Amino acid sequence: MAVEKIFDITIFGATGFTGKFVFLEAVKSGALKKYSIAVGGRNKEKLEKVVKDIEHETGTAAKCGYIVADVKNTESLEEMARQSKLVINCVGPYRFFGEPVVNACVKHACHHIDISGEPQYLERMQLEYNALAKEKEIYVVGACGFDSIPADMGVVYLSKKFEGELNSVEVYLSSHAPKGSSFHYATWQSAIYGFAHANELKPLRRKLYPERLPEFKPKLKTRSVIHYSPLVKKYCLPFPGSDRSVVNRSQRHFFENRRQRPVQMLAYVAQESILTTIGTIFVAAMFGLLASFRFGRSLLEKYPRFFSLGAFSHEGPTREEMDAMSFEMVFHGRGWQEKTAEPTDQHVEKPDKTLDVKVFGPEPGYYTCSITALQSAITVLEEKEKMPNGGGVFPPGAAFADTSLIDRLEANGLHFEVIKARL
Repeated sequence: MAVEKIFDITIFGATGFTGKFVFLEAVKSGALKKYSIAVGGRNKEKLEKVVKDIEHETGTAAKCGYIVADVKNTESLEEMARQSKLVINCVGPYRFFGEPVVNACVKHACHHIDISGEPQYLERMQLEYNALAKEKEIYVVGACGFDSIPADMGVVYLSKKFEGELNSVEVYLSSHAPKGSSFHYATWQSAIYGFAHANELKPLRRKLYPERLPEFKPKLKTRSVIHYSPLVKKYCLPFPGSDRSVVNRSQRHFFENRRQRPVQMLAYVAQESILTTIGTIFVAAMFGLLASFRFGRSLLEKYPRFFSLGAFSHEGPTREEMDAMSFEMVFHGRGWQEKTAEPTDQHVEKPDKTLDVKVFGPEPGYYTCSITALQSAITVLEEKEKMPNGGGVFPPGAAFADTSLIDRLEANGLHFEVIKARL
């Protein structure tokens, strides 16, 4: 006997560091008044404390439901999915805890949003659950946090504004943190195991995409490890996050389903000074070395603050740090004023047009993440008919390209702007 869908949205992992902020955003944005929302986690008393703390902080009654569910208890996950139209899954690392939630949601026709930045998990879910999700007419959309809504939707935004044929995009991430910045241990742990198992990606991608894309020219070349960007006026390093892999999946979708030339993308992180840049390289080298073997990983997990030079900790950032922090992503697009007849046709001329846009907003790891996750969930509920293929597993750009997600994000604290065009 089918159970009625009681809740529009369940925030699973609401007692976790990020989950608390997703629920706080639901209260502050007014979503809690418009939608029936539940908080989910292993312990009801802890869930009730989160709700009471947020009521005290906001001065607003936070009327919501409670669902006790545990990633190690399949029946509890299935009961959560039976009662929910959509689950925002905030329980990571997703490598260890993600699939049971996706499985339960697909089984019981419940949409699933997550905030993962783990390419192995994201791509494996697409490989293994896309057909099932489409059959159930539900959407599983990963990477709906800071990884990778600003990057993926930023490329979508740039493509729509370009008015020609976009060939390549270089993305520069900057942050402004006058009170300092740090991130929670869970993000660090996800990065450790993502790096340690990076060798899984090639065979996984061969299964996911057995046919290679045509070669598009001119090829976007990777810049040197350290380079100075006149665009953002800072020294920059390659950005090791999941943004590029997520954007590439969206671009592949557009090519295969819309006959649209895929945009090449490379991502960089901008540093405040050359000394900061050198320090970042040192931390990255130490991280890469230690994450390569079991004992090293245990050290990284046990002493995140030490090995990250204070960037990650079990406590996470303070509210003072978060309130003062902001981010900006600048997108430098190059292409042609005119489109070719077919997406596989090659241009004879060199690119003759550029366009720069930017996406910016509040503290990225938790404030922006909460906004993007919640608005992604609302978009699925409100605009399912504008999403592709009637259901399936998608990256955010592919899922939300034809929806009003960007408008919803702009109404809630993020901004998408054209900087300049040049012919």
